Amino acid sequence: MAGNREFFSRRLHSLLGVIPVGVFLIQHLVVNHFATNGPESFNKAAKFMENLPFRYVLEIVVIFLPLLYHAVYGLYIAFTAKNNVSRHGHFRNWMFLLQRVTGVITLIFIVWHVWQTRLAIAIGTQPEVSYDMMHEIFASPIMLILYFVGVISTIFHFSNGLWSFCVSWGLTITPRSQKILTYVTLGIFILLSIVGIRAILAFV
Repeated sequence: MAGNREFFSRRLHSLLGVIPVGVFLIQHLVVNHFATNGPESFNKAAKFMENLPFRYVLEIVVIFLPLLYHAVYGLYIAFTAKNNVSRHGHFRNWMFLLQRVTGVITLIFIVWHVWQTRLAIAIGTQPEVSYDMMHEIFASPIMLILYFVGVISTIFHFSNGLWSFCVSWGLTITPRSQKILTYVTLGIFILLSIVGIRAILAFV
């Protein structure tokens, strides 16, 4: 019974990491990338997202609750998993270890990012998310470096997690299909990293 519960929990954890959390990550990167077209372009995109119907319901049900479950269960996996890269330094063992490390980094980054942006609006120091708000944050070299690390970590965690999702859900069974998927997810990581880095630099 306990084994079935853990199997279900891991499957749900994997699914939520891709849908809806992973989808939201891509959407968030795309919205931020509007900054490459100038402040007005980003502000319009941000305002559109802010004015979505039932925005708070969507944020809670579609983003925060799935993210909370994924984060809590992910921490459980990270701190109970047995990493054996010192004895078996295979590629997938390293990816397994990096998935856990980037998961912790990503969680810290997301909490900080929400605190730094959403809280600023909640307490009234900022009326809404804007280009000027992000430009002010990135005026600090330390913040700039932390955001680079956080964004790259988050994208890696999603891309590598996508590989695990396809394997655990039986979408890629054969060694050949898993090898092809490795290259596909590497391509996704590179593409999304370019989008994320360009967005950050656009605010500088």
